Amino acid sequence: MSLKITARKGYQSLYVRGTVCGKSIFESTGTADPKQAEAYKAKRENELWTASVFGSRAVVTFSSAVEAYVQAEERSEATKAYLVRLLPYFGKMRLASITQEVVDRSYQYVLTKGASASPATKVRGVLTPLRAVLEFAAVRQWCDRPAFKGPSIPKTRSTFLRPDEATRLIESASKHIRPLLIFLLGTGCRMSEAIDLDWRDVDLRGARVVVWQKQGNERHVDLPPRVVNILQALPDRDGPVFRPRYRRGIGRGYADKARMSGGQIKSAWSVACRKAGLPGRQRVWIPKGQDKEKVAFVPDVTPHDLRHTWASWHYCLHRDIIALKDDGGWSTMSIVARYAKKMPDSYRDEIRVWLGWDQ
Repeated sequence: MSLKITARKGYQSLYVRGTVCGKSIFESTGTADPKQAEAYKAKRENELWTASVFGSRAVVTFSSAVEAYVQAEERSEATKAYLVRLLPYFGKMRLASITQEVVDRSYQYVLTKGASASPATKVRGVLTPLRAVLEFAAVRQWCDRPAFKGPSIPKTRSTFLRPDEATRLIESASKHIRPLLIFLLGTGCRMSEAIDLDWRDVDLRGARVVVWQKQGNERHVDLPPRVVNILQALPDRDGPVFRPRYRRGIGRGYADKARMSGGQIKSAWSVACRKAGLPGRQRVWIPKGQDKEKVAFVPDVTPHDLRHTWASWHYCLHRDIIALKDDGGWSTMSIVARYAKKMPDSYRDEIRVWLGWDQ
């Protein structure tokens, strides 16, 4: 029995109804145009026949796999956003047709900077979410396991601060971000974890906080005395722990960007680094629609480098790479190994004083 095009009372779109190769179908064609509906009917009949002969892997599309992937369990808003970006290019493709060549071409259409995007952006914006969906589909026998070769990401130098540089940074920072910077240096938390921190997850007496990693994992973080003292000095005890100074932000914390981007303290960070004498460059540009040049200091050090600093200090103090991996919430030892022996032993006493262990 083939499919038939039918109309439903109260609906503009035409529907297809019937049974093909033992599979019953009743679904919208997504159009009110009879010719387009006929094309949809022919396409679905071909897909159903192909699936009955060669199996479901011959017809499952990327959009169908994404829908199943999202419905299988709760996914973060960031993950969903990455997948949405892939759908215009990959959506109608059969999983079996997504080859290395197709992936290489996708960068041009999916990413803002196209093929000229950095290797890290290509991996983060295309390869990682694509592999996640295809791995999910492979388990269900919809396709083979993905075996794509991604671009090589050049190794970068791990930047960290010495105790005296950290002190200059804190002293040069605006008062409203000093507690946040001290917290980052004293705990090694990611910026997203710190910004999301709520007072209900803070135990000042026990000197511990609970943060949530981007994978949804709970992580318990011990607080050194200096961090405890700075948190005790904050005026609030409910809601977000760290808040911007602007009136519009008081009471609700920093902007929630679903951990897809940062920049919440971009200006304050730039000013603090410049005043502290940390390395950087002057960026000169003309904003769109304007004639006058603008100049801004772009520091070489980023807020994430405070996590690198904490890791280097941690290893300098404890010489325990397993403890560093657990305390920092890293999943692999290869990432942690880069911090070993970065900070010379001569800074150990200075680090202890900075963190408040030796007053």
